Amino acid sequence: MSIAANQQRTLLRLLAHLQPHWRRDAALPARIHTLLARTREFGSRDRRLYRELIYTALRALPWIEQHLAGNSAEAARLIAWLAADTPATHAFKAEFAVGPAPDGPAAELLPVWFEPHCPALFAPDEAAAMLRRAPLWLRIRTPDTAVPAAEFAARGWPARPADILASAWQLPSDADVAKSAALAAGAVEIQDLGSQLLLAAVGPEPGGTWLDACAGAGGKTLQLAELLGPSGTIHAHDVRAAALEELVLRADRAGLSVSHHRGIAARIRIRTAPPSPDELFDGVLVDAPCSGSGTWRRAPHLKWVTTAESVAAAAATQRRLLAAFAAHVKPGGRLVYATCSLSREENAAVVADFLACHPDFAPVPFARTFGFEAAAGGLTILPARHDTDGFFVASLRRRAGA
Repeated sequence: MSIAANQQRTLLRLLAHLQPHWRRDAALPARIHTLLARTREFGSRDRRLYRELIYTALRALPWIEQHLAGNSAEAARLIAWLAADTPATHAFKAEFAVGPAPDGPAAELLPVWFEPHCPALFAPDEAAAMLRRAPLWLRIRTPDTAVPAAEFAARGWPARPADILASAWQLPSDADVAKSAALAAGAVEIQDLGSQLLLAAVGPEPGGTWLDACAGAGGKTLQLAELLGPSGTIHAHDVRAAALEELVLRADRAGLSVSHHRGIAARIRIRTAPPSPDELFDGVLVDAPCSGSGTWRRAPHLKWVTTAESVAAAAATQRRLLAAFAAHVKPGGRLVYATCSLSREENAAVVADFLACHPDFAPVPFARTFGFEAAAGGLTILPARHDTDGFFVASLRRRAGA
């Protein structure tokens, strides 16, 4: 049996193992990782190959599923056509990406129930973008860009600066930046371009004290710290202590001072306890937990486990968080609400309900819109235009004297 034929047989075996889980397991990526890690005959190149092929199948699941039972060779052919061309997949694609290319509407590969939540996502260009592997974006933190550029070029990772944001570079999706000297030195951070656009669109004024209410691992926290400058301070809050530990590591790598204690001055203060009722901030960022529909090409399993009910549950949580943390905005201060969802129910509807109940807040114009249309204080970042994940951001201000 040829190497390619053996790879096809192995792929189909892996898919058969995962099939009972891929429409019900929200932790499917961990299951895939464990499956590949425990297959002893796999080397690192094999794991990269099968991970790419499995994730390709998940992005195009309706097309693939219909062939798995009766014509598995056709399923493998479609996966070969659709997979990104990387060093790991090149030989597999050369062997099996034959015959006609898939030509069905890419919108068939999105959950039908989701169309009212984001009609724009079902347009041909956006649906096609959701079928592609998400790129790797970096946020550049050093003025001496020649050093990381030289390292990436030497490793075979040509960097492409974004046309719309000087701080963003795109690298090949399979670049192992986690092991790079540039990341270790704090010269770069891994952050999707869409995520970077959110705060760039808001344009926070330098200085002041901000609360990052749902800081998590701190990607936006670190970007906000740089936008606020050396006179700015951020209180990074999250109920998940483990996520904040990752933030501390990233902040240390970036050379930003961090403190867990109220009395010690630092650019970033870490806290798991919520603000006291009388604590007010110049700005509050609520990067709320969400259904994650904007990340579907990066986490394609979410397309098949997300439901209308889970979106509604997320929206209820978002309303509660936005109202709770808005109470900590000073009069005249900024309130920024963000998600990585593309659902109207989690985005525009949450903001509209909030404004209806809080007349002391109003939308403020965005500093930049990057080609997207702002409406009622909100900006939706769709994937196709700039090759990003999908995001939503709303920019509000509390009325002075409120």
